[in-house]
Amino acid sequence: MKALHHAHFIAIGGTGMGSLAGLLKARGLDVTGSDHAIYPPMSTALEGWGIEVVEGFSAENVLSRKPDLVVIGNAVRRDNPEALAVIEAGLPYRSFSDALYELAIAQKHSVAVSGTHGKTTTTSLLAYLLHSTGRDPSFLVGGISLDFGDSFREGRGEHFVVEGDEYDTAFFDKTPKFLHYHPRTAILTSVEFDHADIYQDLEAVKSAFRELVDGMPADGSLIAAWNHANVREVAAGSPCRVVRYAVEGVDGSVDPGEVGFYASDLRVESGGTGFALSAPGWEGGRVFSPLYGRFNVENSLAALAAAHSLGVPLAESIEVLPSFQGVKRRQEIRGSRRGVTVVDDFAHHPTAVRGSIEAIRSRYPEGRLIAVFEPRSNTSRRKLFQDDYALALAGADLVIVPEVVQEPIYSATGEVTEFLSAGELSLSLRSNGVEARSCSGVDEIVTQLASEAISGDTVLIMSNGAFGNIWEKLLTALEAGEANP
Repeated sequence: MKALHHAHFIAIGGTGMGSLAGLLKARGLDVTGSDHAIYPPMSTALEGWGIEVVEGFSAENVLSRKPDLVVIGNAVRRDNPEALAVIEAGLPYRSFSDALYELAIAQKHSVAVSGTHGKTTTTSLLAYLLHSTGRDPSFLVGGISLDFGDSFREGRGEHFVVEGDEYDTAFFDKTPKFLHYHPRTAILTSVEFDHADIYQDLEAVKSAFRELVDGMPADGSLIAAWNHANVREVAAGSPCRVVRYAVEGVDGSVDPGEVGFYASDLRVESGGTGFALSAPGWEGGRVFSPLYGRFNVENSLAALAAAHSLGVPLAESIEVLPSFQGVKRRQEIRGSRRGVTVVDDFAHHPTAVRGSIEAIRSRYPEGRLIAVFEPRSNTSRRKLFQDDYALALAGADLVIVPEVVQEPIYSATGEVTEFLSAGELSLSLRSNGVEARSCSGVDEIVTQLASEAISGDTVLIMSNGAFGNIWEKLLTALEAGEANP
């Protein structure tokens, strides 16, 4: 590792992979990469960092100019021609998680943000709080931070804040990625069934998070979302101190006396959400977060509690919190045309979809809320959450869902035989009084919305992929059309 001059990334387009590539490029290393499809914001970021990316995988990409290190992403299968060439040629290689730890985290105080939801926002927010209060942290996050203009940063401070994903590490290492970061401080935001392509059921997911908790050092800290029963269960065996946080009205009631950080009396205000805070030594009254939705108040609490556990006085964090700008693709306003606001959000799990709709509804209480949801992940394309999505999307005035492409879905847990049906989902929503329809694809959705949307409408587009650049297509179509009354 000390003799590293040239690093090559196989499947560089992933948010984590691309971010580590950018970090090494910023150090002055020669960085190259390959992928079969890259889309914004990571494609734009890689281009801006000056990283050479080849489209498609070929043994020639690693054999023509042999790198000192090859980083292999978890999207790479064992039959990938580049990965095969690397192994056969005896080139040094690491998983993304091991490379990140060895090259960037090992000499720092590792702070891992884990959980089914909220990781990206909470990671960015904690890094922002540490930076804005003078702690000069390093971080790597699965998105583009609007405060830093990047998805990574190398600081001189003692902390490295990293988004800790529960997905498996690589085709040659099936352990969860977050185990490789060896955190001294960990945040646990939520524990729900997801990633059905690698986890058999909820118990398997819990087992992965228990392994993270069990591996915490005795002098470490676990920041846990006490509203959630699964989190309480997983955290029960923690060998280190547990700092509990909770928000009034989230997943049942929690006695404020049981938690260290408790938010109540949430009120939507201009530019965000205000709440009353009960916390150690805090007597300063209400707190303002520039984010919307109860789940984002949870994320704010998690970051405040973690910063406090790392030695940042609560008053300092609360003072800078209102200036946090957020993360691209997390309730990001992509533009407004003809009085129609188009919002981009990464939500794809039913819980995240429901939370995003609630947040945008609170932000834009007037006019219709139109929810466009793309089932794209290996889990959301399956029939597993068919009924859950109907409940999650019910808070919108109009729901549009493209039909799921009937192509094979990768799964290590058994063959997938049943796909989510956009038609059935729409029928279920309509039977409960919600206007809903399925569409063949992006162009049909754009055509319909461009002709139907009226001034005052908000279009919330939820996808964890490129979705055919639907946001820009819709804004262009709205601008080209005549204004609707």
